[in-house]
Amino acid sequence: MGVVRNLRQVSADDAGIDIAFRADVHAGLSQNPKAIPARWFYDATGSALFEDITTLPEYYPTRSETDLLTRHAADMAAAIGPGRAVVELGSGSSTKTPLLLGAIAPAAYVPVDISGDFLRDSSAALAARFPGLPIYPVEADFTQRVDLPREICPLPKLGFFPGSTIGNMVARTAIDLLRHWRATLGDGSLLLIGIDRIKDIAILERAYDDPAGVTAAFNLNLLERINRELGGDLPVENFVHRAVWNDIYARIEMHLVAACDMEFTVDGHRYAMAAGETIHSENSHKYGPRDANLLLRAGGWTPIATWDDADPAFALILAEATTFRSAP
Repeated sequence: MGVVRNLRQVSADDAGIDIAFRADVHAGLSQNPKAIPARWFYDATGSALFEDITTLPEYYPTRSETDLLTRHAADMAAAIGPGRAVVELGSGSSTKTPLLLGAIAPAAYVPVDISGDFLRDSSAALAARFPGLPIYPVEADFTQRVDLPREICPLPKLGFFPGSTIGNMVARTAIDLLRHWRATLGDGSLLLIGIDRIKDIAILERAYDDPAGVTAAFNLNLLERINRELGGDLPVENFVHRAVWNDIYARIEMHLVAACDMEFTVDGHRYAMAAGETIHSENSHKYGPRDANLLLRAGGWTPIATWDDADPAFALILAEATTFRSAP
């Protein structure tokens, strides 16, 4: 069985514009300081650019996580067991997802991603690689309510959340997301999640500001997307990519910095920015072992196994859905 019909759960207006994207852009450009959620990086162009980022020598997370999946596949398969429906938050990576699917003999695969084009392309590639695996792509924002395909409802489930994407969220949002997926995946479910470790600041900053400028193009594409989809006239050439370590919050921050005073319109709304003002476009939080375990427990997941011997340091943590019992 190959890829079945794409299940779309993204709301659009009569012009086909994502309603949530429009709302987040206007809210983000109206506040001080300006900020737009990182999930809007991932249109077709942004998703392709991120795939390019994962191959850069400076971008260690994909290399470290792939190394863990490769070397510990047998241990992971033993801990997870066969016959689960794998629900991946974020469309399947061309490198990491096949390693997991090939190791654990899943009963079905459900990639959930907000970028419909990238979702369909990656699902088709995996269907060709695993022709006997039922694949049910769901076009949706996994930070919001997602209805899983009815075909997998009776199956035990494994949530797969690679890439340390959980690090893009502040702690309260990350906990809310983990609790939401604990409820969605249900009792008896497991979660395999990638968590990036705190490490040398120079390594971190190079990973998010590569000399080839691919990460800069990825960041600037957010502005290009606003212009394309919301009729904006942002002068993209007047913005500069910046990635810095914030030690107080233990995170890399990505910003789009205005190189000069400017005014622009988006969707008929007028905005202004002063030279040096930024649009905060992404956080990437890093966690020590105790911090990561606490985050998972707060989100309704109990860690049961950790693989973290990658270099540079990165962790894959397997957790089980916490069973909450009423007090007698």
